[in-house]
Amino acid sequence: MSGHSKWSTIKRKKGAQDARRGALFAKLSRAISVAAREGGGDPEANPALALAIQKAKDANMPNDNIERAIARGIGAGAEGEAYERITYEGYAPGGVAVLVEVLTDNRNRAASDVRYLFSKHGGKLGTSGSVSYLFERRGVILVPAGSVGEDELMEAALEAGAEDVELDGSHYRVVTEASDFMTVRRGLEEAGIEYESAQLSMEPMNTVELDASTARQTLRLIEALEENDDVQEVYANFDISEEVMSSVVSEKS
Repeated sequence: MSGHSKWSTIKRKKGAQDARRGALFAKLSRAISVAAREGGGDPEANPALALAIQKAKDANMPNDNIERAIARGIGAGAEGEAYERITYEGYAPGGVAVLVEVLTDNRNRAASDVRYLFSKHGGKLGTSGSVSYLFERRGVILVPAGSVGEDELMEAALEAGAEDVELDGSHYRVVTEASDFMTVRRGLEEAGIEYESAQLSMEPMNTVELDASTARQTLRLIEALEENDDVQEVYANFDISEEVMSSVVSEKS
């Protein structure tokens, strides 16, 4: 299991605390509003909106909040209209490639904040195209290994159009082409298979293995970026052994 996947799992376990602070809900609302503005307010006809809503529901966001976010996106003079999508690219300590997806109403502020955080935590902001070629967009659905048999999952996933199913630590990773993601997710739901998370992700094509010291620096950078109000997603191509990850996580506990 790659370091980034391990860290994503740990982050999900921290999700309730983030939601209580309001930061997570604010980001999810922004994503819903922008998706609704760009593709309309009907999730059946707007895959980006359907995905944003699903992520909000996964985080236990109330339906009223979701509906208000959609209304803002499609309404005249809506709050979401001023936001634009930007992707920043850079390097974390150890040469780790990092992609930062942003939704912001102030491009200059976002660029300044991201550049500062890279510099503060031993990284370096790069130019457009400097690391994006190391990633490819894929759908990734995580299914707890103990919740379903491998054969049952494999049959349902491949029948729905999945590209691959692999055991990755305590989870099965169902990987899809980006264009097939929604179809595969629905196929698993119809088969009665429960999943822990389902999202479109920028998956690294290769990884950089980190020692404990570099892992701590890299994770501090990623955490700092994720805590920024404008940042929606952070992807990185690091790999950390189970032993090193356990050591780093125990220090944070």
